[in-house]
Amino acid sequence: MTPSSSDAVRLRDAHIGYDDVAVVAGVDLTVRHGEALAVLGSNGSGKTTLARGMLGLATVLGGDVELLGAPVGRLRDRGRVGYVPQRHTVSGAVPATVREVVSVGRLARLGLFRRLRAADRVAVGEAVAAVGLADRMEEPVASLSGGQQRRVLVARALAAQPELLIMDEPTAGVDAASQDALAEVLGRVSAAGTTLLVVTHETGPLASVLTRAVVVDQGRISYDGPLAGAETGHGDHHCGPEDDGARAGYRMDQPTVSARSARSLGGR
Repeated sequence: MTPSSSDAVRLRDAHIGYDDVAVVAGVDLTVRHGEALAVLGSNGSGKTTLARGMLGLATVLGGDVELLGAPVGRLRDRGRVGYVPQRHTVSGAVPATVREVVSVGRLARLGLFRRLRAADRVAVGEAVAAVGLADRMEEPVASLSGGQQRRVLVARALAAQPELLIMDEPTAGVDAASQDALAEVLGRVSAAGTTLLVVTHETGPLASVLTRAVVVDQGRISYDGPLAGAETGHGDHHCGPEDDGARAGYRMDQPTVSARSARSLGGR
């Protein structure tokens, strides 16, 4: 596969799955820098597996998968790709404030045992402000609502200042106000040039941000075009929280909060 500076994501005849079983087969997909893409599909269609394959969370069994000019898993600077996983709340091994959780996002740039510099602290503050939680910076994450915790996860991904942001069901299970706040945040992020890839069954709250859609059907892409065409021509894309039979306990691309990481970040 020839790298292209204009492509954020390139898949060619990609086969992706778990162990040796392909859930996604023969997929070709190109996402250019700055695009805002929705990945749609019914329960078990393979859309979440497709996104996880890009992150190295599912196995690439065949074909080519490339992010930001590098084969999956070989990108030297992991901070260039941000990820918001399919979970509704933030949890950790120790109680943590909003600042501490979002600071973990900088580890992708710094390395696990390095302390935050002044520029890193600025990036953390900007990420928290971007999701509208600047006034909650020193509060325990556990004290926040589910929707606010979801926004903390977005801020954690944004703290690394990624070029590509992949999100799995970001609006699922949160209230309308939090969905509207998230859409506003993603609108600003997209306008700044960050590439967005959003796995979702509910495009409504993000319809003003997402401009292109692909529909995954039985492990293959059945539609690739404007978001409006996917919504009117392909029916209901609802999926449950355990899409495509993904294995429980999959790892995340960013570390969780632990006593050691909190100390290394200079947390309270």
